[in-house]
Amino acid sequence: MSESSYALPPFIEHRVERGPGALCVRDFPGNGPAFVVLHGFPDNSHIYDDLIPHLAAAGRRAVAIDFLGFGASDKPEGARYSFDQQLGDLEAVVEALNLDKIIPVGHDAGGPAAVNFALRYPEQTAAVCLMNAFYGDAPGLRVPEFIELFSNKSLQALTQHFLASPQQFAWLLGFQRDQMQIGLSEAQKARYTDFLGPIIDNNFRQRPGAGPAFAQMTYQLTDEVSANTARLLEYRRSDVPLLLIWGRHDPYLHVSVAEYMRANAGHASLHVLDAGHWPQIDAAADVARILLAGP
Repeated sequence: MSESSYALPPFIEHRVERGPGALCVRDFPGNGPAFVVLHGFPDNSHIYDDLIPHLAAAGRRAVAIDFLGFGASDKPEGARYSFDQQLGDLEAVVEALNLDKIIPVGHDAGGPAAVNFALRYPEQTAAVCLMNAFYGDAPGLRVPEFIELFSNKSLQALTQHFLASPQQFAWLLGFQRDQMQIGLSEAQKARYTDFLGPIIDNNFRQRPGAGPAFAQMTYQLTDEVSANTARLLEYRRSDVPLLLIWGRHDPYLHVSVAEYMRANAGHASLHVLDAGHWPQIDAAADVARILLAGP
């Protein structure tokens, strides 16, 4: 059976109130500290749909959040999006679902919320998992050209122009899609085209779409990296176990970033897989095995 043929297990959908809108949260029942999975940009929680069946089959609870402005969560007109807001989204879900202990799983731009939750609530955090994510500054840290463009504050007028032109925005996405597939196997490239591509495309094509949240979050990227760099002393002192699961073929957030995170953490382990930027898609069974084994 291929990884893509696993059926998504039953879940309860919650709408968690969050300021001017509500979050869409999918709660997959199970035992133990819940794996609370956090997406980056420009995708949503469905990037974990290949991984969740493996966790559910082992009897573990998983909670999938669409951050405000993304996926099936509300996209209120005039909303202000930020990394602090995303941390607040996670806090709101933990409170609303009465989660005692959790394992936040941060991918890509979901990394800061996962780590900062653990720093703020160590007693509620059994462990943290990061997958091809960023936090503070690190040697070799590089972001995709698509993200680099939108994070450049001096080019805001240009990026707003791209957002207003679906054809030009699609061209940018197409360029980045090709770059992200470098080094992947043919099977992984096919899964990217069939599964991941539509998740990202639909994020922007739906109305209202994820464009405003994406633009605001990327605009704050360098500020967030700087803020988290200033927290590195607290990060080093944390006793919360850190589990790093990394795709070796990521051309941007490559393994050197994970190695730097491991070297600066008090209690960390690193697992490198034959995968790209989305190991939870490229190697779902391996990621599940590592998560279930614990740090």
